[in-house]
Amino acid sequence: FIDGERGILRYRGYPIEQLAEQANYMEVAYLVVHGELPTKAQYDGWTHNIMQHTMVHENMKKVFDGFHYDAHPMPMLISTLAALSNFYPASRNVRDEAVRMLQIYRLLGKVPTLAAMAYRHTKGLPYVMPDNDLSYVGNFMNMLWRMAECRYTPNPTLEKALDVLFILHADHEQNCSTNTMRIVASSESDPYCAAASAAAALYGPLHGGANEAVLKMLRQIGSKDKVAQFIKDVKERKALLMGFGHRVYKNYDPRAAIVKRAADDVLAKLSGPDPLLDIAKQLEEVALGDDYFIERSLYPNVDFYTGVLYKAMGFPTKAFTVLFALGRLPGWIAQWREMMVD
Repeated sequence: FIDGERGILRYRGYPIEQLAEQANYMEVAYLVVHGELPTKAQYDGWTHNIMQHTMVHENMKKVFDGFHYDAHPMPMLISTLAALSNFYPASRNVRDEAVRMLQIYRLLGKVPTLAAMAYRHTKGLPYVMPDNDLSYVGNFMNMLWRMAECRYTPNPTLEKALDVLFILHADHEQNCSTNTMRIVASSESDPYCAAASAAAALYGPLHGGANEAVLKMLRQIGSKDKVAQFIKDVKERKALLMGFGHRVYKNYDPRAAIVKRAADDVLAKLSGPDPLLDIAKQLEEVALGDDYFIERSLYPNVDFYTGVLYKAMGFPTKAFTVLFALGRLPGWIAQWREMMVD
């Protein structure tokens, strides 16, 4: 549920602020798919079933070998996600609830593995096996960043920040990628091809790529003392202000405030001061005090701070949309399942 005028976002009746603070991503994924937060027994069964499906077929490595060394990770994810269809042909039986649930477990289990493989491919690094003793997000970090150590131990600050980012992206009503998922699935295509089409829609710069544009803008501004001139240029239509305004929100995007706090936390504990975050805060302060932006309901959206946070966590800009896709996966799945049972 979204109330853009009042800046409200709820998943199944729960405020996004409450979920980001008190729940983890696996609990939120269960909530979005099933309609209510899980009991402990339901949570244990849900996570067990998902983590049992983190492995991908060895032949998937050959698929990745076909990509050039500098291939973008998002098209790699889209291609390999569609390729899962060939490994699970029974998934086309979309009218069978048991079959559907098995594909839901597989999607949630395997897509982080494919995303990590795409990331490692761009780095020229060997792929890392899943470690199902870790949390869902911790295992993803293990597959991304484990090097020569016998056992990877996730940094708890990064793990929490990434978990929150996934929660914030879990669903957002009838957006471009969600509509694509539903349209393709309406032909009773299997969920892997439908999810690949949704990811392809997300890849566009007007949808999932907006946070890259914000980071580029902040770098072009260069320093806090140039913010005033940049604001002047925006008002004179000589420059574009990225990360402000939203098709739905005509108030402060509630997700933006949460990401801003997470960025502060990560930088305080790990990276130290970041000039891009300082520029972003200065830009927000100046814009929110200017009648030009207030009259036009131009407030920071979720993309305004996510790029800065991803950068602080060590992700290259090419990986940003892949992370968005991982977060949005439960929403795509829930929308698909809803359509199948309606």
